[in-house]
Amino acid sequence: MIKKIIAISMLVGLFCSARAQYDPDKVSKKAKALFEKAYGIAMNGDYAESIKTLQDAIKIEPRFLEAYLSIAGMYFEQKNYPRALENYEKAKGIDSIWFKEYNLPYSINLAGVGEFKKALQAIDEFLSVPNINAQSRKAADYRRKTYQFAVDYSNQHPAGSYRFTPQNMGDSINSVHLEYFPTITIDDKDFIFTRRVNGNEEFFESHFENGHWTKAVLLPGDINSNLNEGASNISQDGQWLTFTGCNFPYGYGSCDLYISYLTPQGWSKPENMGNRINTESWESAPSLSPDKRDLYFSSGRPGGYGGQDLYVSHQLPNGRWSDPENLGPEINTIGDEIAPFIHADNQSLYFTSTGHLGYGGSDLFMAKKQGKGWGKPVNLGYPINTIENEGSLVIAADGKTAYYTSDRTDTRGGLDLYSFELREDVRPARTLWVKGKVFDKKTLKGLPSGVELTDLSTREVISRVQTDATGNYLITLPVGKDYAFNVKRRGYLFFSENFPLSQKTPDSTYKIDIPLQPIEANASVVLKNIFFESGKFDLKPESTIELDNIFQLMKENPTLKIQISGHTDNVGKATDNMTLSNNRAQAVVKYLISKGIEQTRLTFKGYGATQPVADNTTDEGRALNRRTEMQVISQ
Repeated sequence: MIKKIIAISMLVGLFCSARAQYDPDKVSKKAKALFEKAYGIAMNGDYAESIKTLQDAIKIEPRFLEAYLSIAGMYFEQKNYPRALENYEKAKGIDSIWFKEYNLPYSINLAGVGEFKKALQAIDEFLSVPNINAQSRKAADYRRKTYQFAVDYSNQHPAGSYRFTPQNMGDSINSVHLEYFPTITIDDKDFIFTRRVNGNEEFFESHFENGHWTKAVLLPGDINSNLNEGASNISQDGQWLTFTGCNFPYGYGSCDLYISYLTPQGWSKPENMGNRINTESWESAPSLSPDKRDLYFSSGRPGGYGGQDLYVSHQLPNGRWSDPENLGPEINTIGDEIAPFIHADNQSLYFTSTGHLGYGGSDLFMAKKQGKGWGKPVNLGYPINTIENEGSLVIAADGKTAYYTSDRTDTRGGLDLYSFELREDVRPARTLWVKGKVFDKKTLKGLPSGVELTDLSTREVISRVQTDATGNYLITLPVGKDYAFNVKRRGYLFFSENFPLSQKTPDSTYKIDIPLQPIEANASVVLKNIFFESGKFDLKPESTIELDNIFQLMKENPTLKIQISGHTDNVGKATDNMTLSNNRAQAVVKYLISKGIEQTRLTFKGYGATQPVADNTTDEGRALNRRTEMQVISQ
């Protein structure tokens, strides 16, 4: 009986089935001889030559069904699904009954081009054949589940106008070598990735200048070595680089997590992240939260839900990292969860999983924070996910531009880096940022300080960062919410700002240099996160964040005495404005007294429209004039 080359690509159990038209014994000896020759060539790995030989056999025997099946099998091995389908369908056209046992590999190739409904029909036809062996039935049942998932997903998430069109990032980044594991800063200016040259993995960087990526060069400093460095993640501010190092000297396991810091001389020598993060097991794929306080990673340590699980470790006040916490059964499964990426919005987590239902292999998923836990992961859908194994994904601050690795037809050599636009319903929040420098208003010296961003509606702290030693900071602003922004340092009045991004998104980011005022007589600050309804003096709930900051300031400085002053614009009667401003200032004082601050340390006064800080002829000017201030009376 003729050997079947198809067996080298598909583990389909052969069984007897009714044969209606095709009879392999009637194939000419010359065509059979070419088939045997093609088999030997294929076993040596030369599929192109084997296919050419089989096509010669088909010229002699145009209805040589098994030759078509063998060609299809080799195209499938090369993931050339369209050509595989072309030959499967020629075989099916010769004898659909004889073909039935090949509906399993045929269905997989249909799924490979996104024809999931046809793939489901083909697998149902395969499963209808009697006497299927157990291995084939198990494989078919698994495939049927993935096809049904794909059909249901497309019904629930219609693509509409979305088109998946990955763009090769070009010769400045890609080369004849392998490029993978991309990571990018929040301003989209610094792009770092791993390149494998002669078996050695090293980090390269490119910068976005004048509308183009610069030619990638090795990362400067002491980070690269003759060891393998990979799976890196750069912090949003571009100051830290965490990565996976395997078989490093003095490591805790085969693969550990390391960190390097940007210095004037380049990247510092990597430091092992310690025995809380690293174990004798495999740790990989770190991802820092935008405030650098949380480290997500994958680990095979004991006590998880399956193979590799996702964990998070929190940076403690002393700079060390906490014992990692498993992200729980909503995220982790009996399969493998790897390659986590926490977006700049600090709410959206992307990762790959073999355990959540998908298209086959490892798929990409997204989960959103819900309180202290996570919502149900959402599959990113076809064609981002395919029947193959998907790798890591990173997403820019705009929430729509994604970067990933692929070996598409326009690759410069093996794996290349590509960018594409995410489908809208699986995007994170677009994220802006505010950056600047905190300094002493009198000396102009930079001040290391705490910077905090709070969701005004939930009063939940979204980000809390520490400036560097010279006072520089960067904090992210996911759009769609209103935020209170506070900067604190002991011995100084705090600074407050608000960013109303729930209704309107600005077109640019913010740069705010912050002069902190030492606590001394007559020092004052505008309380920008104290809110009242128009024409009223009842404190809105969103004001609690700012009010509690004043309370904390007075607790830390037990002899401090302050005055709260209220101001209005010039709209309306002067007497009404005076009364309103006085009542608003008094409302703040009453709140502080209710929290336990002695009344003798607090005074209040309303100034109405008598002390404007801007022109009352414009909406913007009037908004600035409607304010609440805090002034130091004495220390």
